[in-house]
Amino acid sequence: MSLLYWILIFSLLGGVLSVLAASVFLILPDNWRNRMIPHFVSFAIGALLAAAFLALLPHALGGPVGIDPHHLGMTVLLGILVFFLLEKLLLWRHCHADHCEGHNGHGKPAVAGMVVFGDGLHNFVDGVLIAAAFMTDIELGIVTSLAVAAHEIPQEIGDFALLLHSGLSRKRAFIYNIGSSLTTVVGAMLALYSLSGVQHVVPYILVIASSSFIYIAVADLIPGLHQRTRLRETLKQLSFIAIGILVIYLAHTTLHR
Repeated sequence: MSLLYWILIFSLLGGVLSVLAASVFLILPDNWRNRMIPHFVSFAIGALLAAAFLALLPHALGGPVGIDPHHLGMTVLLGILVFFLLEKLLLWRHCHADHCEGHNGHGKPAVAGMVVFGDGLHNFVDGVLIAAAFMTDIELGIVTSLAVAAHEIPQEIGDFALLLHSGLSRKRAFIYNIGSSLTTVVGAMLALYSLSGVQHVVPYILVIASSSFIYIAVADLIPGLHQRTRLRETLKQLSFIAIGILVIYLAHTTLHR
């Protein structure tokens, strides 16, 4: 299968299919959904961190000879700061529950607009990262796509709920979410054709992907887990984080053979 088809299929997996999975999840009873979302979030934390530290960073550091690893380290640092700034501008942070305090104080139309725009931007960047990973190695692309999908499902559930709370009908909220998810494919296709002639840039895209995954896991997802402090809940969180790490590790090692 050609590189184009690999990137197209897995960018759809990370975008549109995540929205479809989230919309199916939303029809579950509220008590089931509220119990399951924290487990999805914990799994996503493990998947994102494992993809960053076990796959993306090692591939970037093992890239073309002549790239200074210190420059790559600086790119990771700058990437984290950029994502911090985007979150401050409410363009990056996404909810993983029916309520998000980051949108308090805004009118309902403003909430819907920020959700759709922020989700579209986020998905576009995810598409670029998926394409760069596939251009480096097929198995790295698959692992990266799995980590993106693991995060996208609980994210889309929260975004879907916000759109409903902003006054949109289920049909319109679903259409808006599908539309914003298609930017994953747009980002992936643009990256495929724009980066193909500048392969020396790809390692820097990979470390930006790792900084994105690290930032989302540490700044966006982990704080929500701290709201549940009982030992039993903590053990559940650690268990699902470990499962997320194990899935990425097994995918990486199995595909790399």
